[in-house]
Amino acid sequence: MAPSASPATATTVHTVTATPTKKFKHPLDPLTPDEINAVSLAIRLHTTANTPIKAVRFITCTLIPPPKKAVLAALGIPLIPGGKPEAPTPIVRKAESDFLDVVDGGTYNAVLSFEDGTWNVDTCGLVAEGAEPQISPEELAFCEHVVRRDPTVQALAKEVGVLPEQIYADGWAIGYDDRFPKHTRLQQAFVFARYSEHENLYAHPLDFVVVIDSLAEKVVQIDFPPTYKRAKDGSAELGVSSTAPCPLSEDSFTESKRERIPPPVKSFDFLPDLLQSDPTHKPRDDIKPLHVLQPEGVSFKMDGNVLEWQKWKMHVGFSHREGIALSTITYNDDGEIRPIMYRLSLAEMVVPYGAPEFPHPRKFAFDSGEYGMGTMANELSLGCDCLGQIHYLPGTYVTHSGTPFIIKNAICIHEEDAGVLWKHTDYRPGGRHQTVRSRRLVVSMVCTLANYEYIWNYHFYQDGNIEVEIRLTGILQVYVAGQDEPNPYGTTIAPNINAHNHQHLFSVRVDPMIDGLYNSVVESDIVPLSAPTGSKENFAGNGFLVKDKVLKSQVQDGARDFDWARERRWRITNGARTHGSSGKAASYAIMMKGGVLPLMAHTDSWVARRASFAHKTLWVVRDKEGVDGGRMWPSGKYVPQTREEPEDSVGRWVKDGNGSIENEDIVLYLTVGTTHIPRPEDWPVMPVEHVNLLFKPNNFFTKNPSMDVPGTNDPMSKPAFNGANGANGTNGACCSY
Repeated sequence: MAPSASPATATTVHTVTATPTKKFKHPLDPLTPDEINAVSLAIRLHTTANTPIKAVRFITCTLIPPPKKAVLAALGIPLIPGGKPEAPTPIVRKAESDFLDVVDGGTYNAVLSFEDGTWNVDTCGLVAEGAEPQISPEELAFCEHVVRRDPTVQALAKEVGVLPEQIYADGWAIGYDDRFPKHTRLQQAFVFARYSEHENLYAHPLDFVVVIDSLAEKVVQIDFPPTYKRAKDGSAELGVSSTAPCPLSEDSFTESKRERIPPPVKSFDFLPDLLQSDPTHKPRDDIKPLHVLQPEGVSFKMDGNVLEWQKWKMHVGFSHREGIALSTITYNDDGEIRPIMYRLSLAEMVVPYGAPEFPHPRKFAFDSGEYGMGTMANELSLGCDCLGQIHYLPGTYVTHSGTPFIIKNAICIHEEDAGVLWKHTDYRPGGRHQTVRSRRLVVSMVCTLANYEYIWNYHFYQDGNIEVEIRLTGILQVYVAGQDEPNPYGTTIAPNINAHNHQHLFSVRVDPMIDGLYNSVVESDIVPLSAPTGSKENFAGNGFLVKDKVLKSQVQDGARDFDWARERRWRITNGARTHGSSGKAASYAIMMKGGVLPLMAHTDSWVARRASFAHKTLWVVRDKEGVDGGRMWPSGKYVPQTREEPEDSVGRWVKDGNGSIENEDIVLYLTVGTTHIPRPEDWPVMPVEHVNLLFKPNNFFTKNPSMDVPGTNDPMSKPAFNGANGANGTNGACCSY
């Protein structure tokens, strides 16, 4: 999973300056470039004076969020409905950094505080053996160099007609491979040929997978997957007796019992200039311009990282791991500022592939925990990734040297038309109608993880809805297939190109504050009346009702499954505030049915042991704030090369016997995703696939909160055609009469 640009060659690496840390505007503002410089310098000085470490490689450097109550007090947000905000207390800015001892090995974590104008190291020590921080963009980029220069790799490539300069490789985390020591920092590399500059290298996969030692910068293993043959009964038969890995002492190619497979040479390009050489390609010429115009400007305001749009207000942060992190989300309900969410972000994801023959089972990337969505963010282009009038926010993360890398246009903020918001027509003669169009605010980011792209859209609507939309596109992860080789665990999407079945499972972290910090979760099942048709209770047989259950215990209720038969759904509630008519607690409902899916791997599989979040649709845990913040990462803080479920993971948190989750400061983890059975139509670049998650007010507002949105008579709208067959609507009178 390689970055789109290497920090080593980019022009946006921020150089060391003597500029002191300025007072933050918002307590959750990300570390500035100057702060990252100052933090890394403080760590260098500390390690030089107090440790035997001779050379440091920085991997992460990020803000430690202040305690929630301190943040809410600073912003004047009360903890309970109708209450007064707590008195503000001094907030000490804190940071933490993970770094490697390049000479002797080992991962260190340092916690620092900014006091009296200086960053001071509070703690600095080794993390547990086998705990590896995320793989940096520089490590991913250098993996390709290590692979390309290796003599054995060059010889293997030459055997199938590939020159050294044509060798390209995507670095991935190793996944799971217990043949290697825990303390060795590893990457696996999927190898491709590129026959000309900028062409689609994924059209030319090679038939082996390389493992490198990232610190030693050398190849340590080359694995050859076995192949399939067609059996007499027509089924696919594996060419070896077992899908298990062969010992490192054995030669992988010999053990695979197959011939070499040359990469396919046919081009499948996507860049317009390269497509000109394809005689079958003809660009569409019947598409006329469609412009997004806002002649009076945008309807949102920015104050640093604080965003206001109509009645919404929030803090937009950047995290090297989460990407976009939205915090302190509130809604102005007729003059009352009502808190809704403390933090909303992607906490983790995993992409397990379904081919069982080794080394393909190592393919299950934790794209957030192993690489970081923020570090993989694209620099967005005006008029391409976002249309209309756009405001961008930068993202910054640390490089190996301790200097910050700045993505200037990492986060895009803009408005979109979202169709009809509400409408009604009185059908009677002389009746009137009213149509109100919906507008939504979009906060978005695009991340490239080697072959795949993820587009993260956070949508805010005028009716109080919040939507998380994940769009998947990019290029399928592929492997070379032999001539007429059967493909039982994937699809042959093009001649000699195999794309394996796989899943994308996302863990969305919701730290709610529905009308305050102390919330509960209510589980609702929709069930038919048990009384039979013809009975006095249910004579027509049509009755059904809602059965609610308040989740009370972290141990007994903290891990929940979706129930299709019962149309199960959940609401985040605040029992201290009820609706004047319904009498029900103010809440936000979680609408996620369209993204619910089961993990296809066995519960004791490699991926399932490491990704415990994928076992359940909903997790509810009581938050616990410590020196490094609250409960954040459902698969653990250190994800690369874990072999079992970490202690600091959601599957362990729910077993905490002291965890009440009723009327408490709770955190939810929602599992959504999609199962991808590749199609030829997904090649060479996949059309976007959508995964949606919606948070919908339920007994939160007195009535429809968008009744005050005016109807729009758009003077720019006009009939598409003139004459009898054109549009019959009268311009300016289509919304209300």
